[in-house]
Amino acid sequence: MILTVEHVTVYDYDAPMRSSVQSLRLFASRHDGQRVIDWDVSVQGGILGGAFRDGAGDRIEGWSVRGPMEQLRISVRGRVETNDTAGILRGHRETINPLAYLRETTLTHDDGTLSSLALRGVKGEEDPLEQAHRLCVLTAEEVEYQAGATETRTTAAEALAHKKGVCQDQAHVLITMARSMGIPARYVTGYLFGEGDTAREEASHAWAELHVRNYGWVGFDPANRCCPDARYIRIGSGLDAQDAAPIRGIAQGLGEERMNVSVALESVQQ
Repeated sequence: MILTVEHVTVYDYDAPMRSSVQSLRLFASRHDGQRVIDWDVSVQGGILGGAFRDGAGDRIEGWSVRGPMEQLRISVRGRVETNDTAGILRGHRETINPLAYLRETTLTHDDGTLSSLALRGVKGEEDPLEQAHRLCVLTAEEVEYQAGATETRTTAAEALAHKKGVCQDQAHVLITMARSMGIPARYVTGYLFGEGDTAREEASHAWAELHVRNYGWVGFDPANRCCPDARYIRIGSGLDAQDAAPIRGIAQGLGEERMNVSVALESVQQ
């Protein structure tokens, strides 16, 4: 499958800002499940600074914009050829030891309820891959997808208590339960090409990857109760949503900020 992406993020300010500095993790990953045909990230009026690939294999670019400015526009356009690897991340070059992803964060803090739920969910199952699948299904059953039910700072424990959330919350719950069982887990950002009513999220999406013995990193998407397939484009990863954020930045000035995001995916005939 060949997917095209158009992703535009616009920040509007009610007063001119002096400058802005942005760190962008907006580049399609390179692995056996996807081949990047072309990919371009641009910042209107921006100056490209340093660029590097971090230990997780993600490309990151630094951009700066000189003011005065009343708007900041970040655009992504690209084409990727994808194929189904049953969720297994093969051919992705990275140097971080998977055990680093056992570290707890504020958003993935286990208050005891998540570890207890995980133990009940995998009781009687010894196979690591089947345990991971059970945790994914359990997350979908315990945290119903509902837009607007949570905020960006909602923790995994809070989402579980509310029984509702979005893909970010479901990923955090799955990650927290996996880590409580000694399974390294991380948050993944990307895009999902929705077909009819089969997709439960918008084009911009998030899921989790668990490091499963004998398989390596395997993706699990509780929002759609599946492993990532050819409909998915992987961008980057981190310990949680904050750590994996595609855009991080700061603008200098007194203006109030408003953000608008549009994402469009299309499937192109090969």
